[in-house]
Amino acid sequence: MAGSLYLKFCRLLGFLAVLLPMALWASVTVPSGVVTDPLNLEPAVRQAYQQFYILDYDGALAQFEKIEADHPDNPLAADYVLETVLFRELWRLDLLDTTFYAHEGFLTGKRAAPAEDAKTKSQILDLADKAIALADDRLKKDPQNADALYARAWARSLSAVYTALVERSFVSALHLALQARSDDDKVLQLSPGYVDAKLIVGIHQYVVGSLPIAFKVLAGVVGIHGSKAKGLQALREAGARGVITSVEARTALSLFLRREARYGDAIAVMQTLQKEYPRNFLFCLEVANLTKDEGQGGRAIAEYRSLLGQAAQRGYFSSSHLELAWYGLADALRGQKDYQLAVDAYAEAAGQPTTSTEIRARSMLSTGEIFDLLNRRQKAKAQYRKVLESDADSAQADVARKYLKTPFTGN
Repeated sequence: MAGSLYLKFCRLLGFLAVLLPMALWASVTVPSGVVTDPLNLEPAVRQAYQQFYILDYDGALAQFEKIEADHPDNPLAADYVLETVLFRELWRLDLLDTTFYAHEGFLTGKRAAPAEDAKTKSQILDLADKAIALADDRLKKDPQNADALYARAWARSLSAVYTALVERSFVSALHLALQARSDDDKVLQLSPGYVDAKLIVGIHQYVVGSLPIAFKVLAGVVGIHGSKAKGLQALREAGARGVITSVEARTALSLFLRREARYGDAIAVMQTLQKEYPRNFLFCLEVANLTKDEGQGGRAIAEYRSLLGQAAQRGYFSSSHLELAWYGLADALRGQKDYQLAVDAYAEAAGQPTTSTEIRARSMLSTGEIFDLLNRRQKAKAQYRKVLESDADSAQADVARKYLKTPFTGN
């Protein structure tokens, strides 16, 4: 039992940073009393983030690489490049869809292994090592250098994201995540006004505070403590006053509020981001997803259709994964019992050029379930077989095998 609890705890903290669909620029001026590395305030950095937060990762990367070249000894500059390369890869692999992480199933469910790119992996690992080494060099000279501690925490947390989501190495990700939390705790001890450090601290606080009592006892044995209330408050503070983590903090806050079934509050937070960045595909998608989760099916359908209409406008979104919107629309239509339109939308989701094996399998499985509800058994079986052909080892395949034997009834 203890081993099982520990593994699940590892997975929780290993996944902590994926709760941040992206890291975006949110502030132009520094709020009173807030401390940050001066590099964060340079116009070139702000300009680069303008590209980042419209998902133009290639454009952002070119600018961040120039910034890194101009500041070769600053670990924060290496972090900018690391972050952009990492999130470009996560976007390519379709791993920025928060619906995967909104419920407990993501901890235990099977997912198709991402098509890892060896060159990108090497680049990410090298950049993380570089940023950490540069921070260590500064800390050897000045152990109380808050900027260096924060830069090292950032590099470690980004490395934890890659290790957990792409390499699926949860224990290693946990180790990195705990190191990042430790660094940011020290940052706040040295400089309470370093609000950006509250992001990782807040996420840890919430995650540990959310664990069942048995997990909390196990975590407490190794000195890991948390509180959901304190975690949410830290995220609110980072969201309101963070220099480079305001958007990240609000994204995490919205996700956690969703997990608390506080959908209205989560929507309100996400709508602030959608208003600020209306051409960010993921923020528009998340408003639609939350509206669906709240049970407002008709409104959700309108949100998804609006999003798809915007995506059809040439150049409106720099980058988009339309399968995510089509899949959400299909689910919303299914919830309204508009089965034929739902089947059509699932087909669109499965047929997009960027569709992952996971989304394709989920779409085909859902289509099979609808056909069973309509008593079209042969069509249902055909869809279940397609799921098995797509990935016989997936969680969807396990369900498909069950429904090949016994029709889906909605129970």
